[in-house]
Amino acid sequence: MKNIFGLILFFCSFAIFGQAQEQPEDLKVGLVLSGGGAKGLAHIGALKVIEEAGVRIDYIGGTSMGAIIGSLYASGYSAKQLDSIFKATNFNALIQDDLPRGVKSFYEREDSERYAVTLPFDHFKIGFPSGLSKGQNIYNLMAYLMSPVEEIEDFSELPIPFFCMGTNIETGEEVLLDRGSLPQAVSASGAIPSLFSPVEINGKLISDGGITNNYPIEELKKRGVDFIIGVDVQDSLVNRKKLKSAFEIMTQVNNFRTIKDMKNKRSKTDLYIQPDIREFTILSFEEGDAIIEQGKIKAEEFKADLEQLAKLQNISVERIHRNIQLSDSIHIADIHISGNSNYPRNYIRGKLKIDTDTKISYRDLGRAINNLSATGNFKRIEYELLKVSANKQDLNLIVTENSNNTSLRLALHYDELYRSAALLNLTRKSLLLKNDIISLDFIAGDNFRYDARYYVDKGSYWSIGLNSRFDQFGKNVPYSFIENNFDLGDYNINQVDIDYRDFTNQIYAETFFLKSFKLGLGGEHKYTQLETETIIESDNNQEIPFTILEESNLFSAFGYLEYDKYDNAYFPCKGLRFMGDFHAYVLESKASYDFTPFYIARGYIGYAFSPFKNVSFRLQSETGFRVGETEMNALDFYLGGYGNHLVNNLVPFYGYDFLSISGDSYIKSLVEVDFEPFDKNHLILGYNFANVENDLYSTGNFFSTPDYTGFALGYGLETFLGPIELKYSYSPERAESEWFFNLGFWF
Repeated sequence: MKNIFGLILFFCSFAIFGQAQEQPEDLKVGLVLSGGGAKGLAHIGALKVIEEAGVRIDYIGGTSMGAIIGSLYASGYSAKQLDSIFKATNFNALIQDDLPRGVKSFYEREDSERYAVTLPFDHFKIGFPSGLSKGQNIYNLMAYLMSPVEEIEDFSELPIPFFCMGTNIETGEEVLLDRGSLPQAVSASGAIPSLFSPVEINGKLISDGGITNNYPIEELKKRGVDFIIGVDVQDSLVNRKKLKSAFEIMTQVNNFRTIKDMKNKRSKTDLYIQPDIREFTILSFEEGDAIIEQGKIKAEEFKADLEQLAKLQNISVERIHRNIQLSDSIHIADIHISGNSNYPRNYIRGKLKIDTDTKISYRDLGRAINNLSATGNFKRIEYELLKVSANKQDLNLIVTENSNNTSLRLALHYDELYRSAALLNLTRKSLLLKNDIISLDFIAGDNFRYDARYYVDKGSYWSIGLNSRFDQFGKNVPYSFIENNFDLGDYNINQVDIDYRDFTNQIYAETFFLKSFKLGLGGEHKYTQLETETIIESDNNQEIPFTILEESNLFSAFGYLEYDKYDNAYFPCKGLRFMGDFHAYVLESKASYDFTPFYIARGYIGYAFSPFKNVSFRLQSETGFRVGETEMNALDFYLGGYGNHLVNNLVPFYGYDFLSISGDSYIKSLVEVDFEPFDKNHLILGYNFANVENDLYSTGNFFSTPDYTGFALGYGLETFLGPIELKYSYSPERAESEWFFNLGFWF
């Protein structure tokens, strides 16, 4: 009633004074949009109705999500365009800074697919990140969408004048953001505490404007508008049943103030629109369509008032809003870098992989920024495109380096071979060189293991690495495994417990032809030992408590070639992966057998594709063979079990337990169908077949009917701990089944 009454007074004032003075040339309308996280999508629905009614907005003030949507509307996008943009946006990926696997280097992929939790550990003090997300993806999206107005630094010069609010996180004071970088300003205004890291602007550390001013109507009134429309999507208070997390409690506490403030601010609003979005939360982005619809439904109640308001404006809304056509490409004339001190220009350029005086797409520019962000060496990466000629621009890159050099990382794992395992990792960057990384994994559980790595990352140049690792596991195997691989005589036993130990040290150099294509060369020392306590040996009438089945101390040269475009390491839906590895074992210093030089080669190729929505097919084929006569068996190929990152030449194979099939050469193929009924949930049906024997390629049996086959049906779930998988497998020739369970990332 207040809104209608206000309009009646407006109309009456023109009637009363119509004879004494002319009607104002135009009526200036301001729009204030509150913050509210995902609830802010209701702004789009309200804007649709406002636009349809013909109301021209002359000034916009917003906070948080209101700032994001308001800034895009102020940049010239229509409400219909905003609807399309936000419906096509994956908010989960934006919030989580979920960088595509393809933008990460091989080293960075291994890290992201190995550790569940990463904590700052500088000066040996455990810290916590300033936010779950750096907000880099949101900045990238805003920078792209705002590229048509990228040269405007004074926000009052936008197609619709605009401002937004932030909060100085050090002083608690509100900060007016009305000039500078528009993507940076709205990213800061929407930096919800604990969810996004604060943004530094002009020396101030700025977070979500909703902390201090979630509905900036007073600031809008200062801008000389005659009439204010307000869309309020702020949270309401909830009962204890919905206060289940620290984040929800913190949000509730902040709502105490904003709800109290609105009692006064609402009275200052000429037309107040408050959509009914009580059933949603500030993170309900997956329900965006319903939230937008609620904004539209509420605004429709004021459609007649809005149409009357439009009649008091002489200039139509069509002059401002148009269907913005974003440019597909830009021509980069030169690249300028600022803000870097620890990481040199050539390192940054090497990660960007952008040439100067080159035309690239905006998609490639976004991928280049993500390449740099994926290193983890920068808290934030921002850029400006400065016009130098009619069709060329300079890329001005502003980086904020990550001051955190030391991290503590954790992971948990369980599988049927290594059993339970807890990983504690210490990682230090810039220890000896500005672009080096040292990483120490300590793995405790049923089997102690470690993995120490030192890596000097030179981008597209030859990078240098050192690696030392120790693996061990115990496994109960049929005695036939001993008979087929080791000459110990005949014992009247069925099962044997073996202990497998591997100690490997490597030095290598590798280079990258493309982001996903690497070549490496190196030298390796490997000590292996297989022993059992099941068989007791006698020496000079004294029993030895274990029997060493095999022991060796090898030195080799190796080379590898790898191409990896899989979109997911554990559940790939698309992409191609190829791997080739060759080891020449030429020296030995301690062997329990007669050593002669030998060579081992392995190759793998896999292809994943999705012909239908939520359905993926994976085709894989691999082979391995040994050249040269040797009595060593520890490096033979052992098929069976299920898993990833298995030591040496252990190869997963459905239908058989670990170490069930062995030979010095093999060929294997796998077909899998992956159905994803819900996001990150996988139902997988697989079939594999193989031939395994000594001298397989010499006999020509690799072309024969497969000797070994197996089926598997499994369920997989992607979690922050890594994949959780349960698989049932069956082998027709054995007429037996095997169950495999895996929890967490493989390491």
